Amino acid sequence: MNSAHARIAVVGAGLGGLALARILQLHGRSVTVFEREAATGARPQGGSLDIHGGTGQVALRAAGLLDRFRALARPEDQVWRVVDPVTAAVLPLSGPQHDDDSPEIDRGQLRGLFLDSLTEDTVRWGRAVTGATPLGDGSWRLRLDDGTTEDADLVVGADGAWSRIRPALSDAAPGYTGVTLVETGLDDCDTRHPALARMVGNGTVLATAAGKALLVQRNSNGHFRVYATLRAPLNWQLAADVDLGDATAVRAHLLKMFDGWDNNLLDLLRHHDGEFVNRPLFVLPVPHTWEHRPGITLLGDAAHLMPPVGLGANLAMLDGSDLARALLTESTLDEAVRAYEDLMLPRSARAAADCAGVLDDLIPLTDD
Repeated sequence: MNSAHARIAVVGAGLGGLALARILQLHGRSVTVFEREAATGARPQGGSLDIHGGTGQVALRAAGLLDRFRALARPEDQVWRVVDPVTAAVLPLSGPQHDDDSPEIDRGQLRGLFLDSLTEDTVRWGRAVTGATPLGDGSWRLRLDDGTTEDADLVVGADGAWSRIRPALSDAAPGYTGVTLVETGLDDCDTRHPALARMVGNGTVLATAAGKALLVQRNSNGHFRVYATLRAPLNWQLAADVDLGDATAVRAHLLKMFDGWDNNLLDLLRHHDGEFVNRPLFVLPVPHTWEHRPGITLLGDAAHLMPPVGLGANLAMLDGSDLARALLTESTLDEAVRAYEDLMLPRSARAAADCAGVLDDLIPLTDD
């Protein structure tokens, strides 16, 4: 089938799916995005992302959004520092660093760039896809949670870690890494907590010791996003007898766990605003591959869920860009999907292996 006239359904309005939709629309192609969230602001979109020149910026250029990205991005915040957990003294960085042109931007701002660039009604909000069924002719039927169905010549699973589309291609399921992030934040830190703001400065600060770490990331408007990172059982809170809905109890438990660390670092937990959110880290097997099936594929976390150490969002956007390019240049829909998968699968396997190594370096089991 010629992809120019294909009915393309993207499941998930994350960065990768939106990059795909934007590039296709730039070239006059029709595409529909199904998103389970009720509206664009239905939930927080997470922290700041460093957008790399060789991956995420490539996709933004293809989407015609690079200049708008640079107008919002914060190049001054791409600084990364590691500090001693006891003294907060800055330590030398070891190992390879990413390219120097990796400005930061809040994930919500970046998603907004893509959403604002799409034609009206491209994203169908509140349409939760529960699965996909082959129709026998290479096309697929999407099942939605309201009982309705939608047919498509190409279904792209861009629906994240717990993808409802992945089971049509793969039996793989995310597994727990043994690392959990407990997230909180501080609002208007430059004004309300100037000492902490001076300690953090621009960018991201990490303090790490055996089995635990504190990471603080500057976002826009003086907001600091803080992650207490633990090597712990998946349900660590049960053994600790901590109610995750009780911010006072969570704070007390974390302060006990990080007892002896620099007082300013601990103030990041003491002065938090709002709740603590438990975020266990899951990953897909490495490599994660599947046997090609006509009319369906995956991108982003649905295809290669990996530790969140700076590559996931960049690769998701690059996936979307590469799939769009294949759809625009290959003769048939199936040739396009094959070309995309031949490029994406080995690339994502290498990246996932690298990210697993970075996670082990950031949160070592011992101090040795």
